[in-house]
Amino acid sequence: MANVITGDCCCGEVAFTIEDNFSKFFFCYCEQCRKLTGSAHASNLFTSPDNIKWLKGADKVKRYDHVERSFSKSFCTECGSGLPFLSQNGKALIVPAGSLNAEPSKVVDAQIFCAEQADWHQVGITINKESGFPK
Repeated sequence: MANVITGDCCCGEVAFTIEDNFSKFFFCYCEQCRKLTGSAHASNLFTSPDNIKWLKGADKVKRYDHVERSFSKSFCTECGSGLPFLSQNGKALIVPAGSLNAEPSKVVDAQIFCAEQADWHQVGITINKESGFPK
């Protein structure tokens, strides 16, 4: 039996548990994932559709499905944090890695859509690293 990981949103209104049983883990640099996350890439884990138990706040989860393309996002209606969602074809539960409260055992399989990676991100990963805000 896999370990169970808890997850939640930033404000704590939504919480869930999930078994640490992921089949894929991708960093996606496509334009849509950058827009949906507001960041350089999405960090998504894939698991079976039934591998989630909502502990609280399921009524505070809103889903966005693009009308012309096959991408989606679920988020807390209070704080906007990304949350797990069922793929549009129903074959996978997609879990934003940042929504988990512990490290999954699955390592990243691939960085995908790298041709769409923002130049500012390529430059940014080579600069100084600080433990907090620079002084």
